[in-house]
Amino acid sequence: MRTLKKTISYSLTHLTVAVAVAYGLTQDWRAALAIGLIEPIFQTVAFAVHERVWERIGRGNGTPAAELRSATA
Repeated sequence: MRTLKKTISYSLTHLTVAVAVAYGLTQDWRAALAIGLIEPIFQTVAFAVHERVWERIGRGNGTPAAELRSATA
């Protein structure tokens, strides 16, 4: 549930930034909204996948923490 909330928060922040940057470059609100709405959708999906991959890596034996524990044991 935390990842979902984090993803939604990130998505809204990214949407705001994307529209502002697109508007700054184009000076056209329609183009800015089109770019700003499409790009964050793909970034949100990429972020969610990225979080899941890192979560799985954190559970595996190849994490830096696991390596440190085995080196000091």
